[in-house]
Amino acid sequence: MTAPTLDQLCVDTIRTLTIDAVQQAQSGHPGTPMGMAPAAYALWQRMLRYDPEDPHWPNRDRFVLSAGHASMLLYSLIYLTGVRAADPSYEPADRPAVTLDDIKRFRQAGSRCPGHPEYGWTTGVEATTGPLGQGVAMSVGMAIAGRWLAATYNRPGLELFDYDVYVLCSDGDMMEGLGSEAASLAGHFRLGRLCWIYDNNGISIEGPTSLTFTEDVGARFLAYGWNVLRVPDANDLDRLTQAYETFRATHDRPTLIIVDSHIGYGAPHRQDTREAHGEPLGAEETRLAKEFYGWNPDARFVVPDAVPAHFRTNLNRRGADLRAAWEARLGTYRERYPDLAAQLDRIRTGTLPPGWDRDLPVFPPDPKGIASRDASGKTLNVIARRVPWLLGGAADLWPSTKTRLTFEGAGELEPVADGGDAGGRNMHFGVREHAMCAIANGLALGGLRAYGSSFLIFTDYCRPAIRLSALMELPVLYVWTHDSISLGEDGPTHQPVEHLASLRAMPGMIVIRPADANEVVEAYRVIMAQSEHPVSLVLSRQALPTLDRSQYAAAGGLARGAYVLADAPDGEPDVLLLATGSEVSLCVTAHERLLAEGIKARVVSMPSWELFEAQPESYREKVLPPEVLARVAVEEASPFGWARYTGMTGTVLGMRTFGLSAPGKVVAEHFGFTADHVVEAAREQVARHRRPSHV
Repeated sequence: MTAPTLDQLCVDTIRTLTIDAVQQAQSGHPGTPMGMAPAAYALWQRMLRYDPEDPHWPNRDRFVLSAGHASMLLYSLIYLTGVRAADPSYEPADRPAVTLDDIKRFRQAGSRCPGHPEYGWTTGVEATTGPLGQGVAMSVGMAIAGRWLAATYNRPGLELFDYDVYVLCSDGDMMEGLGSEAASLAGHFRLGRLCWIYDNNGISIEGPTSLTFTEDVGARFLAYGWNVLRVPDANDLDRLTQAYETFRATHDRPTLIIVDSHIGYGAPHRQDTREAHGEPLGAEETRLAKEFYGWNPDARFVVPDAVPAHFRTNLNRRGADLRAAWEARLGTYRERYPDLAAQLDRIRTGTLPPGWDRDLPVFPPDPKGIASRDASGKTLNVIARRVPWLLGGAADLWPSTKTRLTFEGAGELEPVADGGDAGGRNMHFGVREHAMCAIANGLALGGLRAYGSSFLIFTDYCRPAIRLSALMELPVLYVWTHDSISLGEDGPTHQPVEHLASLRAMPGMIVIRPADANEVVEAYRVIMAQSEHPVSLVLSRQALPTLDRSQYAAAGGLARGAYVLADAPDGEPDVLLLATGSEVSLCVTAHERLLAEGIKARVVSMPSWELFEAQPESYREKVLPPEVLARVAVEEASPFGWARYTGMTGTVLGMRTFGLSAPGKVVAEHFGFTADHVVEAAREQVARHRRPSHV
């Protein structure tokens, strides 16, 4: 068998595995895996620096399937190259990441081949994709992470990081605004190790892309500052290889390879729109496709022995040799630079350096206090000094979010082609909230501790990427400021109302809204300890009183999500006052006034519902005694969800409309967020739930 024939056999094996898996599942997208099988094969077999025996090797090339609906393409490659399972959190040791049985159970419960690729569930999947645009945007973060690691840790003759990031993307990735945001930023940063492979097949779910998408994509990317290449026939392995080699030789800008393909069997002129709809081919079309490839139309899930053997001769051997050479360099590196090597070990294992929380600020009592965003900025800078791989920035808002790292040596992450610093730790995302959050995911997938920041209201612009942080269990920090109607004059367009409830509804997301500066510090202790959860840190624009912790409970109670801040003298309250953030101080004032009236109140600071729900029931009932039915919750946000803590008969002082453009104090008073209103609500609750006296 000649080499070209063997190449074709490998390509057609990918295609037929896809056909059979989708047909058996009666669900899935066969078109793109069939059309782009040659492009993926040429990349993996001829170019990719990847060792299937060690799929988490830090210097591996990354392959991201942004067109996540084409998941069978990736699963076929993982299976045929023998990628080993390597994630102890999800998979048993020493087994293939994907078996033929997994492929036969494509899209079925328990299979390692779900409908769209899921990071952490299937080894070899570099990122969870499916919502179009997310994969290409995360790849920008991965490429930035690679460049940052190289600038920070490479030494002459001991280059540990020089990996490339490849992405297979679709027309949908090109149409989604997120893809444009990410491409613009990638061009600005001149990410020479980033390559997007665009499947230009001319078909979308509704029909030809000409219905809605007639722009010159290549010209757009040239304007972004990308190198643009074109392969006019997706079946031309030599032209594909030449395009990849050109990318490898281009160092001053990212590369877009436009591959003209046809949804169908891979034939130059066949096109079937059904295959873009996520439908199986059907029995008759399956037979015709296999006959077109010269395969037995009655055989299913056929994998010729020569195919995996051919992959092992090329991809696997190349990857093993490269990894062995890298490990030898790492050994020398450890001897010469032990401190830097220790940092790399911690990055790889997700652990923190000793003393990372040394010298965290302690804020003295102050009735005027400071904004929690300012306390956050001070705390973040202390931690970032001791955790060198903590980096991030804001969507053009760091003067407002206070997320700039200001200590000496923090630096700005800039385009290196302009003589900039590739190892800077302050990132500027521009007005690109969605791309910022997706790029933060990519940085985290590269092992770095990443943060992004904006106003809480603008979580509306980036929710899909935030959701993927939670789904992938990435410890990304989101710093959201201007957290309530009390931000004032900017008015309802900038005053968040429903956003806290929305974030709390997201599985895996930890939401923390601190009450004062010292709660902010404790929030960072929780944040940095996370390894599997993103955190939304929700902060105020306005100053919050710094509570006297000699009079009230220690701020360390934040770690448990909710704690008794101030209590009745005998520990048996008549009414519970529950609040988060800026509204906690209202409850503290109300507590003193109620006590003077003979009403025993307990103030509970509840900065994080998620952390509180993780506590034992005994602790939760100690904080919120079930027998105390008189309850008032106070939060300048939607009341949605508070009934779980107040009960159906409790009172929730919240927002049931949008806000108002006026000074913050005026807005708060207008909507009833005053100590007087809290006192009044508490009185009514006590009267409502007072036990009748016995004569």
